[in-house]
Amino acid sequence: MSAATAVERGKFLTGSTMRHVIVMTLTASAGLVSVFFIDALNLFYISLLGQQALAAAVGYATTILFFSFSIGIGMSISASALVSRAIGAGETERSRKMATTALIYLAVAMVVFSTLLFFTRHATLAMIGAQGEALEMAARFMAIVIPSIPLVGFGMCFGALLRSKGDAKRAMYVTLSGAAAAMVLDPLLIFGFDMGLDGAAYATVLSRLVIVAVGLHGVHKVHNMLGRPDAEDFIGHLRPFMGIALPALTTQMATPVGNAYVTGAIAEFGDDAVAGWAIVGRLIPVAFGVIFALSGAVGPILGQNYGAKDYPRVLQSMKDAFVFTLVFCLSVWLLLALGKDGIIWLFGASGEAADIISIFCLWGAGTFVFAGALFVANAAFNNLGKPLLATAYNWGRATLGTIPFVYFGMAWGAEGVIIGWSLGAVVFGGLGVLSAYRLVKNLPETDGGGPIDPPTHLPPSANSPFTTAKGATTG
Repeated sequence: MSAATAVERGKFLTGSTMRHVIVMTLTASAGLVSVFFIDALNLFYISLLGQQALAAAVGYATTILFFSFSIGIGMSISASALVSRAIGAGETERSRKMATTALIYLAVAMVVFSTLLFFTRHATLAMIGAQGEALEMAARFMAIVIPSIPLVGFGMCFGALLRSKGDAKRAMYVTLSGAAAAMVLDPLLIFGFDMGLDGAAYATVLSRLVIVAVGLHGVHKVHNMLGRPDAEDFIGHLRPFMGIALPALTTQMATPVGNAYVTGAIAEFGDDAVAGWAIVGRLIPVAFGVIFALSGAVGPILGQNYGAKDYPRVLQSMKDAFVFTLVFCLSVWLLLALGKDGIIWLFGASGEAADIISIFCLWGAGTFVFAGALFVANAAFNNLGKPLLATAYNWGRATLGTIPFVYFGMAWGAEGVIIGWSLGAVVFGGLGVLSAYRLVKNLPETDGGGPIDPPTHLPPSANSPFTTAKGATTG
């Protein structure tokens, strides 16, 4: 097979793995960080209204709404893993049908979730400590935003499908478009039309419509990635899809559950503390959005090379991702530590809120080296056939790595909660790295007993991860 044909089958099958990791991560993070930046700007605008309860309301609402992001991310991981493997194996038509069925499965899940959340929003807010005026404002914000939850899922999945194809630039455009729309709409609706918190909610909904439009154009019009599955495809794809999606979704749910527990613990110290936690919650994805993007960006690289059975290249890709994580997180930690006073001033934080921001910038941010390493490990687990390992480590982080640390940290106040929450990442991040290395190094034996240095590109029929022992393609 010629090099040209190999590139057509999968962009990540040749070339520098570090370059693929950097390009995919930076393009993915450009859009992602822009969205998080607009989210932080949104909170900044709300803080200008001069009501601490408004900032607390946004913090409570975001904690609950993050569950919808987790569902979208989990199902997008499955779509990306299966589609990228099919592309790496040269099965174009199968990848197109898989992409379509994945979108259908996602739509059903998001509609069901958003319907349930809409009618239980007051109860869920109360469970994490919201009360009084902050609870009512948070519930009003959620009532406007919840109907747009399926749009979030589609936007995430479109971006994941574009990355599985290797089109990092167009995947970046998906989220950048939403950020650009929000940048215009937020101040216009919050201040221009004097809509306050409602304006922030409506701006969120409208920006999500833009994301879906741009994503659909890239996936369908530009790359023709959507096929027409028949009933047999729809049923046949469900098992492999859910085999990855359910563990991935469960894995992603761990983070909001852990954050909800932390929010409830911080709520014990009043609205000022919750407002500080809300600011930290916006600061984290802006500062570390590149690392959040790394997990989704490196997945297609691992998936394509796994589909091509190029195991040494899978190992090198993962190593490069870990190195990138280490260098980036240490650099950001230094910047946050030096700039903490400016961040406190920018958001007008004082008292308990300022203390929480300060302790995070000085100490909590440093543990993101381990949190980022766990993101990379999860990408390996999800794309190399061991999604349950990602589930185990993420839930371990959200429970054993959060609850006891936060519980004992409360003795030192809200700042102790932040320190306890941060320390849990060290244990589970370190264990995740060791497990990921063991998984990848054992792939030649566990994935059919192939040689340690197999031919990089085999014919699709021999190379397909969907081929049975008799040579028939499954599903």
